[in-house]
Amino acid sequence: MSTYNDPPFGAPLLSHFPFPSNYLNINHGSFGAYPIAIRDALREYQRQTDAEPDNFIRYKLPDLIDESRSAVAELINADVDNVVLIPNASTGVNTVLRNLAYKPGDKIVYLSTTYAACEKAVIHLVDNYVPEGAVEGIKVEVEYPVSNDEILRRFEDAISQKGVRIALFDTISSLPALRLPFRKMVSLCKKYNVLSLIDGAHSVGAIEVDMRHLDADFFISNLHKWLYTPRSCAVFHVPARNHHLIKTSFPTSHGYQPEERPGRPKIFNPLPPSSKSAFAQLFDFVGTMDYAPFLCVPEAIKFRKEICGGEQKLLQYITTLANQGGDRVASILGTEVLGDDEQRKSPMVMVRLPLTFTADDIQQGKQHLLREQIEREISEKHGTWIPLIYHGGHLFARLSGQVYLTLDDFEKAGHILSKVCKAQQRSKL
Repeated sequence: MSTYNDPPFGAPLLSHFPFPSNYLNINHGSFGAYPIAIRDALREYQRQTDAEPDNFIRYKLPDLIDESRSAVAELINADVDNVVLIPNASTGVNTVLRNLAYKPGDKIVYLSTTYAACEKAVIHLVDNYVPEGAVEGIKVEVEYPVSNDEILRRFEDAISQKGVRIALFDTISSLPALRLPFRKMVSLCKKYNVLSLIDGAHSVGAIEVDMRHLDADFFISNLHKWLYTPRSCAVFHVPARNHHLIKTSFPTSHGYQPEERPGRPKIFNPLPPSSKSAFAQLFDFVGTMDYAPFLCVPEAIKFRKEICGGEQKLLQYITTLANQGGDRVASILGTEVLGDDEQRKSPMVMVRLPLTFTADDIQQGKQHLLREQIEREISEKHGTWIPLIYHGGHLFARLSGQVYLTLDDFEKAGHILSKVCKAQQRSKL
């Protein structure tokens, strides 16, 4: 990799990514994207695995995973012993929720803007925990526009209730994509002796992350979304004080240590012995799968440093681009961007579409049908894809800033949205 004194953001960096020339990838937030150099590293690790499966998986893989753990631990200012790699943030949230032991009357607090899969994880646990009704989910309603102070007030009202065991919240929510006051939320959890579980799916590679400063009880962040690792890869951070709470990975694998009970024989472990901590061993090998994405973390961080100018320049560019680009799109549409200045400190931006819905439309669910219709039309006819959400009585588009994009790309997206919306408005006449 060659080194640039000034990062070549925009078109020069676009050449490092595998997108076809006729495609606009302005939705980096959903599944991420990774450079061709990282793809080559991925293929090489896969080649080595395929060439000598037993030798690579049994003897080389554990050390390579440790190299990736060390690299991401340094990036997020964490002790490597508290860091493991998992496939994605949803896996991490489920791992925490399903490891905890609950007693009748326990409660799980989460926000209405929680990622749908994680909300369903809470609901599944509530619906199936024995005895029935022993665990309760408390949803904190958040509808924007709303101030962070009001969000904190509602959050505190919820976690201060008797029996709250754990609170689940985001750094940056997915849809709508707005930054939460997550550091203050962690402090409130400490105040009320509630475990804090942060779904930081949009964190590492998107905003500055410092585990020692944050000191959440559990923190998960995808790495394949914003750090440029291949799919799927995420970091799971658990401070040493909470290692004992995580007894198993999901699915349970060879790292699990069953309780010793009279008459229970020791279960054979076919993997080589390890000197790692019990917590690290839980996640070293969680069944046969492609571990190559996990091994690309050092290469991804190296790319960001050598080609993109380092974390500070990169993060500043993608956040500034998202905010300036969002304002430009809102100007094209004659609407506005959702969220205040603090909530918009993110590489994603929410722009309202100029579409209105009657009470009958809403009752019939037409806003959701239209959302799906517009998303599909944009995908099939305009060479891009833009996620939409109906929130607070309006449809909003989410756009992502990234190093390979420029303001011109946001303008292009704005004109696409304008064209599609005008066609919808004409169809109503």
